[in-house]
Amino acid sequence: MTTANWIDNQKNLMLFSGRAHPELAEQVAKELGIEVTPQTARDFANGEIFVRFEESVRGSDAFVLQSHPFPLNTWLMEQLIMIDALKRGSAKRITAILPFYPYARQDKKHRGREPISARLVADLLKTAGADRIITVDLHTDQIQGFFDGPVDHMHAHSQLADHIREGYNLEHITVVSPDSGRVRVAEKWADSLGGAPLAFIHKTRDPLVPNQVKSNRVVGDVEGRTCILIDDMIDTGGTIAGAVKVLKEAGAGDVVIAATHGVLSHPAAERLASCGAKEVVVTNTLPISDDKLFPSLTVLSIAPLLGKTIREVFENGSVTSLFNGNA
Repeated sequence: MTTANWIDNQKNLMLFSGRAHPELAEQVAKELGIEVTPQTARDFANGEIFVRFEESVRGSDAFVLQSHPFPLNTWLMEQLIMIDALKRGSAKRITAILPFYPYARQDKKHRGREPISARLVADLLKTAGADRIITVDLHTDQIQGFFDGPVDHMHAHSQLADHIREGYNLEHITVVSPDSGRVRVAEKWADSLGGAPLAFIHKTRDPLVPNQVKSNRVVGDVEGRTCILIDDMIDTGGTIAGAVKVLKEAGAGDVVIAATHGVLSHPAAERLASCGAKEVVVTNTLPISDDKLFPSLTVLSIAPLLGKTIREVFENGSVTSLFNGNA
């Protein structure tokens, strides 16, 4: 092989960060032993976003990390613009990292004349120039099929379960799903916590009223047991706070809430702080500002998982190996 060909085929890992959650990008960069690529990003007076990278990206294996807190649409547009800039700068491969996938709850039509916005986001990413997506704990697995390319669907379950194992007696634990739709996820939790028993909460939801759920009753034995109440995200906290109340009324002991995405829209912090849960554990897939913090909240870093995933993708390794072949 000639020197010219060898140089052309070298791969150069470059990490880029949007402005939504720079702390997470710095943590990921530290895991990888690299620096976040410097860039200029600013807003024009009318809200338009401008991005320019300060280093050459030609031939790079580019990873574009952007979280999607409020205002979600601004950060989504910024990530699309960053991907477009990389494509036009001749990056060799572009991987969009979305720790929290925007519009994931709009993954199907509940009634006529509704959008499937999760599919639209996938199409936008592809059109902008993304070759691959890395994301964490999608609201539903089917969203993986919306993107025309590889999707690495990572799971924060290991970090969350490790925290539970370290802090609680597994002999008295029951894993609780907040609804029947999350029972399969709860089963994985139960297996990782030594075959803990399962329970779920039967609930009803008005499709016309967002963020409001009526929790009905517990199916399963929770009396006197430490309940690990699991979910993929906590938005306004109404669902999960109602579930804690139902568990307490059913005689449960301590209730620990474990969720990947802490959206924590107002008034979630107040609801969770006063709902009676012993601890609320989330990851930092989304930034959690000081006004959302409360004494019983524990925030785990997702950076080690993202760093390992990026390394496997860059080195053409096996992402599935990070989950013992079970991803």
